[in-house]
Amino acid sequence: MSQKLRFFVPGAALAASLIAGAPVAAGAQAVPPAEDPRIDEIISAVSSERIEHDIRTLVGFGTRNTLSDTLSDTRGIGAARRWIKAEMDRISQACGGCMEVFYTQHLQDIPRLNRQVNVVNVVGVIRGTAYPHRYVIMSGDIDARNGSSLDAEGDAPGANDNASGMAGVLEAARVLSRYEFPTSVMFVGLSGEEQGLWGGRALAQRAVDEGWDIVGVLNNDMIGNIEGVDGVIENNTFRVFSEPYPATADEAELRNYRRFGGEVDGPSRQLARYVDRITDRYFPTLDAIMIYRLDRFGRGGHHRPFNDLGFAGVRIMETHENYTRQHQNLRVENGIAYGDVIEGVNFEYAARLTAVNAAVLASLAWAPPAPENVRIGGAVQPAARLRWDPVEDPRLAGYRVYWRETTAPQWQHSRFIGTATEHTFEGLVIDNYLFGVASVSEDGHESVVTFPTGLIPRRR
Repeated sequence: MSQKLRFFVPGAALAASLIAGAPVAAGAQAVPPAEDPRIDEIISAVSSERIEHDIRTLVGFGTRNTLSDTLSDTRGIGAARRWIKAEMDRISQACGGCMEVFYTQHLQDIPRLNRQVNVVNVVGVIRGTAYPHRYVIMSGDIDARNGSSLDAEGDAPGANDNASGMAGVLEAARVLSRYEFPTSVMFVGLSGEEQGLWGGRALAQRAVDEGWDIVGVLNNDMIGNIEGVDGVIENNTFRVFSEPYPATADEAELRNYRRFGGEVDGPSRQLARYVDRITDRYFPTLDAIMIYRLDRFGRGGHHRPFNDLGFAGVRIMETHENYTRQHQNLRVENGIAYGDVIEGVNFEYAARLTAVNAAVLASLAWAPPAPENVRIGGAVQPAARLRWDPVEDPRLAGYRVYWRETTAPQWQHSRFIGTATEHTFEGLVIDNYLFGVASVSEDGHESVVTFPTGLIPRRR
């Protein structure tokens, strides 16, 4: 009777042996580069001085409450949104008209005030050369508030919440307008966030009505504060909030997430992992903290309307909030200065988070479309299999397969396999790992990882 010997092999060593020892798949090509020097150029081009200027300009409008003055040239949300559009127009002019700039608007009922308000968003689009109706989106909020979301008259400087995010959107547009992308890159200033995510709801519905193919939404809401109300001062981390699986998943889709172990592997969570990976790759002194939650406890942001309609979206923001600077009337009370004023914003930090956004947007926009119809098999076998539909893109170099332990938050291991559309993980028991696949361009840019939600029929 034969006896099998058992040896302890550390997980990392096992992964290395799988990569080094397995034969290269048929049709495999040279491994694309891990980094693109253009991303380093983009990161270096982000200016904290320009971000500071934009934040100070937005604060200078006194209040940007959605219900505030729309006629004045110096005060209120009307002046603020006209200035934002003018900035986007200037960006487009500087690049020879490379960016389409326009307003979207709708009338919103306010039952408490027995009136309506015109909710206006500002949008800029660098139209994709190959996929003009496929979008990666960066958003920030135009509006601000003080202690009352319905106070249209009182000062509401909104320096960090959310002039920082809006300034980041403008700066990312300036930097990325110097490049061409196969996928469209959209920059959005949304209104009505403080009253009920009005601007985002309208734009997300427009995306549904017009059939937009949205790769992901990066919502930036408060990216400039490093001094937390908890007493911690920290400028080398930020948070990425994401929902576990789509809110629109039907009963069959939910069964599949449960069946394949994908309860934390929906499109928004994969987008969060993508932000984390790009940060690790290009920002050695900055760490993205993935938060397994749609948003902060009991609170909301402008990625949610897109999530609610089935689109991938995440919230990017500072790690340590300071509640004395949020939704407050300007005052000093018991020695504490309340209010969202310019002194509470760290412009270098806001620039770093802006650079993260720009790097992620560029990587996604340069990447091929993600694989579709990804299926998995390998029950009761010491080999897991993935299979997917081929991606038709002239820039496609091939595919990268990913795997990780079931409790790991980030993909731990990967392998480029060339242009094959099926891969077998010899020696990996399907029960013990989670798997995914991404498309890779010739210059190394990857799509978001697609998690398998279908089953490969068992071999007979």
